[in-house]
Amino acid sequence: MKLQDIVVQEAILPQLKAGARDDAIAEIMDALVDSGAVSPELRDEFIEAIIRRENRGSTGFGHAVAVPHVKHAAIQKMVVAIANSPAGVEFNALDKQPVHSIFLLLSPEDKPEDHLDAMEVIFGNLSNETFRRFLRQAKGVDDIVTLLEEADANAQSR
Repeated sequence: MKLQDIVVQEAILPQLKAGARDDAIAEIMDALVDSGAVSPELRDEFIEAIIRRENRGSTGFGHAVAVPHVKHAAIQKMVVAIANSPAGVEFNALDKQPVHSIFLLLSPEDKPEDHLDAMEVIFGNLSNETFRRFLRQAKGVDDIVTLLEEADANAQSR
């Protein structure tokens, strides 16, 4: 699985405005709705599901990144949105530091293997310090898309 196959380019936010976790999740979900990847009628339901998931245990795993995610019966196609927060978002991360890069993953409930594959690809890249640094330094959507292309190319060459 490639990042480019699941990331919705129209839902890449290089300058997230929200400063609080729940507001950040809503802003990212709005980008997915605006891109056409998520139905407006399901917006609030998905936000609530992601927040419930976060309340059970933060997906902020340290190194200034978080991967909020949810599997849901109404999701037909796996999608990922990416957001960068220059100011940082309090995500109750494991290292107690603010989160600057967020990958929000929505997966079909009936395809758990695909969800795991997507998580593996996302975490594989986010565990790479160089990838995290370039992601955080990205100034626009094109910079992030180029980074995703390079990450996918590097994964294929391994």
